[in-house]
Amino acid sequence: MIPSAFDYVAPSTVEEAVRALAEAGEDAKVLAGGQSLLPVLRMRLAAPSTVVDLGRIAELRGVHEDGDRLVIGAMTTHYDVQRDPLVRQHALLLALATDTVADPQVRHRGTFGGSLAHADPAGDLLAPALALDAEMVVAGPNGRRTVPAEDFFVDYFTTALAPDELLVQVRVPKFSGWGAHYEKFNRVAQAWSIVAVAAAVRVDGGSIAEARVGLTNMASTPVRARGVEEALIGRPATAETIRAAAQHAAEGTQPVTDANADADYRRHLVEVLTSRAVTAAAAG
Repeated sequence: MIPSAFDYVAPSTVEEAVRALAEAGEDAKVLAGGQSLLPVLRMRLAAPSTVVDLGRIAELRGVHEDGDRLVIGAMTTHYDVQRDPLVRQHALLLALATDTVADPQVRHRGTFGGSLAHADPAGDLLAPALALDAEMVVAGPNGRRTVPAEDFFVDYFTTALAPDELLVQVRVPKFSGWGAHYEKFNRVAQAWSIVAVAAAVRVDGGSIAEARVGLTNMASTPVRARGVEEALIGRPATAETIRAAAQHAAEGTQPVTDANADADYRRHLVEVLTSRAVTAAAAG
């Protein structure tokens, strides 16, 4: 199907993009890599009056260090995040999760920030961003503001972005020396997650000193499995400890029943996947 007609704007700076969004009004859509927007346009599930293409804004690409944090430009592709040496050294969980997104073709076009701003609860980058306490830098008519990941994801496909704002950077604390793993369950290799678990663990002297666990597709937004984390910290990094902690994985979640799985099956899956993810992360 051919998309409905729309005006096309391709700004070269963040300021120009914000201005274009403000002028177009709430009916505008932002085009990043097109992984999510283009299929929606083709099916006419959305018919924006204006599409603002961020592809020419050089500022939005790349990864660099800023003190104790990594800064990832919103237009950095999944492929570049996955391979970036700084990400692999300081935020390995993001690299591992990005490697599971769709297929190589999509990873070369889809963007890190685009996936986060799309806020699909089955998307593979939301839970890792939440688990690692990422912060979203947002630009709008009144300047820039920083939104913690726990406040950024609001509901299904809904974020804290206002209609005239766009995501420009993702700031992630450095987790050097932590083990990490992203355990994903899906029907076919290129599909969205039915359930997935993002785990980052720091082991010291055979005990789990720190742990971060995020859940994919267990509610309308990503979920931080704090009950699991609390059951892990300070305890021996053994199979028994991890299995017992994983029993808390479904606490506070609200999984849905859909064509892929029912809610009870998702609750079962999240316990199994949490055990696997934490075990792999603890092994380094």
